[in-house]
Amino acid sequence: MGMTGYVLRRFLALVVTLFGVSVIVFLLVHLSPGDPIRIMLGEQARPEDVQRLNDIYGFDQPLAVQYVKWLGAALQGDLGDSIRSGVPVIELVGQRLPATLELAVVSLLLAVGVGIPLGVLAAVTRNSPIDLASMVIALVGVAAPNFWVGLILLSTVAANVGWIPVFGRGPGVMESLGVLVTQFDARPLWDAARHLLLPAIAIGTSIMAIITRMTRSALLEVLGLDYVRTAKAKGVRRMRVVFRHALRNAILPVVTVIGVQFGFLLGGAIVTEVVFAWPGIGRLIVDGISQRDFPVVQGSILLLGVVFVLVNLVVDLSYSFINPRIRYD
Repeated sequence: MGMTGYVLRRFLALVVTLFGVSVIVFLLVHLSPGDPIRIMLGEQARPEDVQRLNDIYGFDQPLAVQYVKWLGAALQGDLGDSIRSGVPVIELVGQRLPATLELAVVSLLLAVGVGIPLGVLAAVTRNSPIDLASMVIALVGVAAPNFWVGLILLSTVAANVGWIPVFGRGPGVMESLGVLVTQFDARPLWDAARHLLLPAIAIGTSIMAIITRMTRSALLEVLGLDYVRTAKAKGVRRMRVVFRHALRNAILPVVTVIGVQFGFLLGGAIVTEVVFAWPGIGRLIVDGISQRDFPVVQGSILLLGVVFVLVNLVVDLSYSFINPRIRYD
């Protein structure tokens, strides 16, 4: 009952969290200045036309009534239709969400692939020039905003390296992997990687810095414990002590940070997608805000919230696999 009870409690917390997200998003969108009907019809629109569309979309009803209707439809999988295009929001999000998730996952893989080894290296060479250089890199990475890193990459790397595209998205990674496996053609995967490189670095830089600092801090704490000193005294090789004994216990807070930062990757992708013209859900949200397309903004952010809380649930459940001594009681 331990694991089952824990999962049930987490799902209840997930429901409460998503309810809070839905309320906040709905209020922020509807209380923001700007009339979506006026924006759509123009300032010279006739009052009867404005009133007719307000009746169709229900914008003339009290906010509480609008929220209840929207939430009830959302629970049935209906996020409404875009005011600007008339296309169902769930269809628009379904077209854009894979690109955002692809960018976030690749950015996270880059951040983890660089951050954890760099943090381990800094911990085992404490107070050395390598440690100092690692911490300087981490400090710069934390301080640099994603969009600024993206602009620097565009103005320096992309402008001088011809094989790196400046804007847009190539073929999807999953589709490219399918082509590689079935047709033994690596060109689509290479094209996808070229388009992903700069935006993934721009988003992943700050996450890499956070992971580096957390790995170094957690590993230094574990390396000072008695069982590690005992293993060293018994003549166990240093790298075996670090990776087999110390890192396994030090990695739990790092995993927590990775799970939390994945949500920030989705949020950070919104600005970065605009900088790199990446056709993801971030650009969809920005366009929806500028056009006061309420259903698009509400539905997109709600689905991002669902992804975020599910990722954090998976991270919590992974603790027992990383360290079998952890029990969910």
